[in-house]
Amino acid sequence: MGPGGIGIWQLLIILLIVFLLFGTKKLRNLGSDLGGALKGFKNAMKDEDAEQNQMSESAEDADEALEGAEGAENK
Repeated sequence: MGPGGIGIWQLLIILLIVFLLFGTKKLRNLGSDLGGALKGFKNAMKDEDAEQNQMSESAEDADEALEGAEGAENK
């Protein structure tokens, strides 16, 4: 028995019914659309991470410049 008490033969029958209902062309298109959506989501997450890293680096640079200016005033 597989996950949820469904055996391999039951899964094969379900897949056969899905192929008969939708056809392989429609399933292939659905798979490529899903893959494209996941790829776009991953790219968006990478872009957001890069933007956050850039913002934190610029904030650190500003803090260092502020500390340098304060140190020069104290001398």
